[in-house]
Amino acid sequence: MKSMKWKIFATLVVGLGLAGCDSAQTAVQAGAGETTVERRQDPAQVARGKAVYENYCLECHGDAGRGQAGDWRVRDADGHFPPPPLDDSAHAWHHPTADLLAIIREGSPQGQGKMPAWQGRLSETEMQDVVAYIKSLWSDEVYALWSELEQQSLEP
Repeated sequence: MKSMKWKIFATLVVGLGLAGCDSAQTAVQAGAGETTVERRQDPAQVARGKAVYENYCLECHGDAGRGQAGDWRVRDADGHFPPPPLDDSAHAWHHPTADLLAIIREGSPQGQGKMPAWQGRLSETEMQDVVAYIKSLWSDEVYALWSELEQQSLEP
């Protein structure tokens, strides 16, 4: 039953994330300007995360999280979504930290993509480090929007 709930949740998250990406990105660009954001990121953790990213994630998600050529929102011949960019041009920033870590641990939700589960291959610390690196790729405007989502996800 837990597996079924995860699949339903994951499908909804991916679907909502994809549906909202264009309008959310437009809103960020329309409001772009001088934004000051306190990131509270540990530079050493970001550096470790970059090393993990370059060893395990770069091949699919591209240099500095910019993705590969093609539209990451269009399913391939097998019906899977290609790996999305992880910078602020796609939808990673629409997810709180806990969701990003869950996707790394468990891999792509069934039927959505081809990302393998990294649990057992990467340590929890390495997964947290790579998420810190991914967050470092986001502009201040996008990081500020993500920070609001993160705070909402932590509220009871």
